[in-house]
Amino acid sequence: MTAQPSPVFQIDASNPRRLSRAMEDLSSGMQTWRLSWALARLDLRNRYRGSVIGPFWLTLSTAAMLAGLGLLYSRLLGISLRDYLPHLAVSLVVWNVINGLVTDACTALTGAEGVIRQMRLPFTTHALRCVFRNVLTAAHNIPLLFLVLAIFNRWPGPEVVLLVPGLLIFFLNALAASVFLGMVCARFRDVGPIVTNIMQLAFFMSPVIWKADLLSPATQAWLPLNPFYDLLEVLRGPLVDGGGAMMAWVGAILYTLAATGLALGFFVRFRGRLAFWV
Repeated sequence: MTAQPSPVFQIDASNPRRLSRAMEDLSSGMQTWRLSWALARLDLRNRYRGSVIGPFWLTLSTAAMLAGLGLLYSRLLGISLRDYLPHLAVSLVVWNVINGLVTDACTALTGAEGVIRQMRLPFTTHALRCVFRNVLTAAHNIPLLFLVLAIFNRWPGPEVVLLVPGLLIFFLNALAASVFLGMVCARFRDVGPIVTNIMQLAFFMSPVIWKADLLSPATQAWLPLNPFYDLLEVLRGPLVDGGGAMMAWVGAILYTLAATGLALGFFVRFRGRLAFWV
């Protein structure tokens, strides 16, 4: 059997073709999404190897937190448990996936250091791997949502169809965060802890454990400036809040365009340096 010659890659330094190469990377990564899905599933299996119930520990943890916060804050905020607990359940599940994805995005590329240095794979594959990994983790909390909604008989109405564009907005933001934060944290390793602290502050500044209608109308008008509120609302609104506030949808779309543009611009400009940063 004769050995096959290795492929030859020619790069002209005077014509780096950054945009076309970045688009090729994105296209290849999207076309091979099954690889990202398989790697994400493998990550979860390795993380919970030897555990009896595996990632369902997260479901039990969320259920315990939901019970404790629900009983306490329904009294503190003066809201009936029937109105508050479904809202809190959806809010916690959505926030957990947002928080987990943002913090995990900081290591989306550095965590794949060995693969990046040894194999020629699209960088988009590693970003999608991060997104799928957190989506799979969040999916284990879906039975908890159904249980809470069934107990209090608070099923969503026709506005649940808005969940489809909400999920699309979430996916675009998740991919943009994985690309941008993955690259920035690969270059500047101190950014990761900063992001973690920002997310802790954002949890209390966003209506997760409290409801937006507790604020005065003048204060509510400023909420769409919080990108986490907008992303929360487009996912939570179709399930428990009658579709969500209109300004939250407008803000979510604008923030999505800005985040996608920022991530794409950064990816086009610095994609060629990624292998040296990780």
